[in-house]
Amino acid sequence: MQEKRYNSKTELLKRSKEAINIPFGQIDTTGRLGTTKNKGNVGQMFEECWFERKVNSRAEADFIELGVELKVTPCIKNKSNKYVAKERLVLNIIDYMTEVNKSFEDSSFWHKNKTLLLMYYEYFKDVPVSDFKILETLLYEYPEKDLIVIKQDWEKIVQKIREGKAHELSEGDTLYLGACRKGAGGEKDLRPQPYNSVKANQRAYSLKQSYMTYILNNYVLNQEKEEAIIDNKILLEKQGFENYIINKIKPYFGKSQKELIKEFKLNPAMKNVNERIIAAILGIKGNIAITEEFKKANIIPKTIRIEYGDKKIKESMSFPTFKFTEIIEEEWEDSFMYNLFSSTKFMFIIFKFDKNNELYLDNIKFWNMPVKDIEEVHKVWAETVKVIREGVVITTKNGRDFNNLPGQSFNNVSHVRPHGQNKADTYELPDGRKLTKQCFWLNNKYVLEQVLNKEVR
Repeated sequence: MQEKRYNSKTELLKRSKEAINIPFGQIDTTGRLGTTKNKGNVGQMFEECWFERKVNSRAEADFIELGVELKVTPCIKNKSNKYVAKERLVLNIIDYMTEVNKSFEDSSFWHKNKTLLLMYYEYFKDVPVSDFKILETLLYEYPEKDLIVIKQDWEKIVQKIREGKAHELSEGDTLYLGACRKGAGGEKDLRPQPYNSVKANQRAYSLKQSYMTYILNNYVLNQEKEEAIIDNKILLEKQGFENYIINKIKPYFGKSQKELIKEFKLNPAMKNVNERIIAAILGIKGNIAITEEFKKANIIPKTIRIEYGDKKIKESMSFPTFKFTEIIEEEWEDSFMYNLFSSTKFMFIIFKFDKNNELYLDNIKFWNMPVKDIEEVHKVWAETVKVIREGVVITTKNGRDFNNLPGQSFNNVSHVRPHGQNKADTYELPDGRKLTKQCFWLNNKYVLEQVLNKEVR
């Protein structure tokens, strides 16, 4: 086929918008979609059938004459009936051997993905792919403030490769631009790295799911923008986002909770008062978790309260409950738990009790789970799935129910235990029985170790 050339970005965007609300089946003249929901097939179908371009795997942008890369990406409606990106946006494969010798401006990421033509389509679980339709399209160039963060993310990824740690890369290392796993896994997806004989999993640059949701809501659907923490581009460039936050809060380290509540005129009985203290220090009126930067980067704030003498954290850290009938249908790489710990960065707000049981603000730490520890969570997840599939064994002793899901002694990182409001707060097991809602927890000793940067197991 002879490739169609586009004379301007305006012409290309106009053509993309002409596809809105047309069922994919009417666009697919090659049968490329088939009966699967392979997202790669969807993008290739649009490239070939709609834009009249040859499908290829070249290093340049798809519309090389304009420097524009085509990305057709799914979104869904969440439980609150709001549109969110269904997944991260996978970009180009990272060649560990060559990327380390480049600057950001010369990098494969920037060479291919400087400008994106984003075509969002709504995904439905039980609907044929031929019935899907484009919701809206956008010619996307990174805003200046975002580009500062993305450059810093790229540097973090490449620096880790330069240190011979490509095998330790994780999406959680960075804020907007990630290094996600690419491939089915196993030996065939291992790649050489330049400064270590250990092979690393194949990875690709990606824009995080949270960042893609932000683009969708703020630039496509034009919803109200969230409160921003930092607008000073010079400070952002000099310090980086995480250091900016820490430097802003550092002058308050060592102050008691009571002092801070009084200084910022807060209600001591309010929910999440410790997070509200941090918000007040940062000059934020609402919750930190829903600020622009935290939502883009998928940063979750967690308050940690450490007993006097750094001996323990009273509670393990809980996460949302899972449905027994749904978790057994997951694959690890697509599971909630894998995506949580592989792509999320946590901000630990650390308070400590003194010998008089007074609570003091001690520190702020940004943390993401190391790859080796994600594998420990994988073991807990796999054992959980196995037990549910084989049939959970429930025993009653002294009026309390016990089960054989992996408990806190299973490994040093994670476990499963109840997280229902009471015994009657249940989900149905695959065999029809009811069991109190369960969730994954991070062991309190493990969390303390991560907070203090020392072995406490």
